[in-house]
Amino acid sequence: MHVKSQKLDPIGPATKHASTQSPDAEAALTLKRVESIVGRLVEGVAALLIVAEIAILLSGVVARYFLKTPLVWSDEVASLLFLWLAVLGAVVAFRRGEHMRMTALVHRLSPSAQAFAGCLALTAALAFLVLHLPPAIAHAREEASVLTPALEISSAWRASALPVGLALMALVATLRLLRTSPGWRPLLAALLAVVLACGGMTAIGPLLTDLGNINLIIFFVGVTAVCVLAGVPIAVSFGLATFGFLSLTTSMPLGVIVGRMDEGMSHVVLLSVPLFVFLGLLIEMTGMARAMVAFLASLLGHVRGGLSYVLLGAMYLVSGISGSKVADMAAVAPVLFPEMMKRGARDGDLVAMLAASGAQTETIPPSLVLITIGSVTGVSIAALFAGGMVPGLVMGVCLCALIGFKSRREDLSHVHRARIGQIGRAFVAALPAVALPFVIRAAVVEGVATATEVSTLGILYAVIAGLLFYRRFEWRRLLPMLVDTAALSGAILLIIGTATGMAWSLTQSGFSGQLAALMAGLPGGAGTFLLVSVLAFIVLGSVLEGIPAIVLFGPLLFPIARQVGVNEVHYAMVVVLAMGVGLFTPPFGVGYYAACAIGRVDPRNGMKPMVGYVLALLVGLALVTAVPWFSTAFIPAR
Repeated sequence: MHVKSQKLDPIGPATKHASTQSPDAEAALTLKRVESIVGRLVEGVAALLIVAEIAILLSGVVARYFLKTPLVWSDEVASLLFLWLAVLGAVVAFRRGEHMRMTALVHRLSPSAQAFAGCLALTAALAFLVLHLPPAIAHAREEASVLTPALEISSAWRASALPVGLALMALVATLRLLRTSPGWRPLLAALLAVVLACGGMTAIGPLLTDLGNINLIIFFVGVTAVCVLAGVPIAVSFGLATFGFLSLTTSMPLGVIVGRMDEGMSHVVLLSVPLFVFLGLLIEMTGMARAMVAFLASLLGHVRGGLSYVLLGAMYLVSGISGSKVADMAAVAPVLFPEMMKRGARDGDLVAMLAASGAQTETIPPSLVLITIGSVTGVSIAALFAGGMVPGLVMGVCLCALIGFKSRREDLSHVHRARIGQIGRAFVAALPAVALPFVIRAAVVEGVATATEVSTLGILYAVIAGLLFYRRFEWRRLLPMLVDTAALSGAILLIIGTATGMAWSLTQSGFSGQLAALMAGLPGGAGTFLLVSVLAFIVLGSVLEGIPAIVLFGPLLFPIARQVGVNEVHYAMVVVLAMGVGLFTPPFGVGYYAACAIGRVDPRNGMKPMVGYVLALLVGLALVTAVPWFSTAFIPAR
């Protein structure tokens, strides 16, 4: 599958002409060489970090489960290395121009305006990095006095990753800006635009302090929307809005921004993201993906929309095993996307379907969001797990109905129904691949590995299956695969880090408490409360990750649900699915851009197809909200 990567370089004929006709070709060549040297060094270190993470986590599983001698330091070291992996991966993504952007509006501009927009994107990114570098250095200094519990080393070894990573990203952004600029005019115009924007906001800062919560709209809606629509990377847009809000409307130290980014990017559960990304690449490289697709195609290939149903089923099957929807999508998409593209599927429709399947499976246990709800609200986690299966099926049925409608005219004249013998042979060939999700889920359920560690067992399983069963393992592809994994993971984790900072800012503003008080006073009883909760959590889900949103609002709203007579498990399913719809709905849903990054698809290509899938999800959400039985039918009796 060949999909154009979304680049930060200025785009268009003017750019290409200027780069080839540059009067200072020697200087441009020198810049390119410096960028190449820095890039290769960072890529090599990032690749080694992924290998180290796999080795450490796998060693921890073997020592704890098989040798009965846990490595008390393994999680600590894995967490330390993970933040370095996240920021260095973000550096690689900057160099390769793979940070997610929204370019639907930019691509409608003239070539000269597109060139300016490209310079503006890089200049805004550079401003974001420069503004956050001093707080990052201060954060690392503060962590120097903190000792880790197991190894008793300074936490500065981990926290230093942020200033180092931000500095490297700033260096790479500067080199790319100088090397790819189509001329001094668009470069100067972009620099002037960013300086004027920052200066203008600073000048009106005293006026903003008196506006109260109106500042939330100005920064988290207005500034974010302007940046996103201008083609500025999503992570940078979130970061600039948060920085502006805290620096201009509050007296809080700016170091807290970096602290929240640190917290968001280094959450141990997210370590499964790069590992599952790498597992997906391994499945494709070893031939497991081809065998699995061949078997699934033999079963459903003759049905209109057959592989689309397989995608939904696969997401339902593997959902929750990693604790991260991003990791779930990364495990499934590389297996199915290539074959679906060969059969004529459009990349935009595929990524929209992938994003919708992520929202569909938010309640499937074992779900980290459900575990978080249980921990902060006191609702039985066993009851939440029992209640989560059917709502996911309801959402899936609605998506299947849409797929059936969209594929009703699919041309299957060239497709023949497989015979029983062909299906049997395909099943034998695909058995190791088909068994992988069951092996992973069994490892989690039986306590062999945690949701974070289980991906390493999957990697080991894939390596063994590739070497011994499929006899296909291309060693020369390992380094490029590791680098691709680092770049994709870094792009995703930087978005999550800046989104976490935004979530914290919303909490400090008092918005969460005001929202809870408003909802408690609504007329109309349970029906109105559920409707407003759905709308509120769709909005919250579009700007917050599920866990931060639940931590912020769960303790406030679940008691209100009990007061108005809404079953707690039912309410949990409603809010989780509502957040899922918001999380995967563009233009602000972080999950949508993560799906685009995993599928290597330009976000604008999935915008139009996503409308239909969002409508199908809303129908499913309405059914789950209106019929409590879907959520409570299988709750065990107390």
